[in-house]
Amino acid sequence: MKDLSAFDIVPINTSTLKVVLCDYQYPVDKIKRLVNEGTLIPIKKGLYVLSESTRKHNISKELLGNHIYGPSYVTMDYALAYYSLIPESVNNITSVTIKRSRSFETAFGKFIYRQADTNYYSIGINIEKVNNLYHFLIASPEKAICDKIIFTPQLKLTSLKSLQDFLTHDLRIEENDIAGLNSEIVAQCMTSGIKRRELALLIQTIKKKKHEYS
Repeated sequence: MKDLSAFDIVPINTSTLKVVLCDYQYPVDKIKRLVNEGTLIPIKKGLYVLSESTRKHNISKELLGNHIYGPSYVTMDYALAYYSLIPESVNNITSVTIKRSRSFETAFGKFIYRQADTNYYSIGINIEKVNNLYHFLIASPEKAICDKIIFTPQLKLTSLKSLQDFLTHDLRIEENDIAGLNSEIVAQCMTSGIKRRELALLIQTIKKKKHEYS
């Protein structure tokens, strides 16, 4: 049997484990034993991570979010917190996917997935690399805000003031950070045709703050 610790924090699916455990006559039974003894932590059916005592690094919730259900990228509040744009820590990890919406309760928190069409999905995704150990997909700050506006039910932003209040009071994003956003990414998101009016107000707000802080 290969050393499972080589996977470290990378989630492992059943197919990979069967290859790694091919020396055993019944690899599936061995997987069950590894779960029972605590070496493997089940995330969902067919997906596992190594226990804390077996891996060298802490689990990346962003990486886990990409693996649980994909293709997907981490977004909304969790992404905004990742970029230090909002002050609060975020427990639930929300992602956007081209598959149907789903959610998963795991030992590492709740992972929520919202469905988008392929054209909208592909806009404004960053690939973050961490210490040459792993990489994950996460929304750019602008896309995370667009996702927040689009996927928040019953959110009514009908004026420039209401949009600004949403950013600065509800999300608590600093005005100088709003000035640093790229309105071109928002403009690309507008081509999806979803909440065009609200996204147009977002573009106006970004341009207004850029002017104020230039």
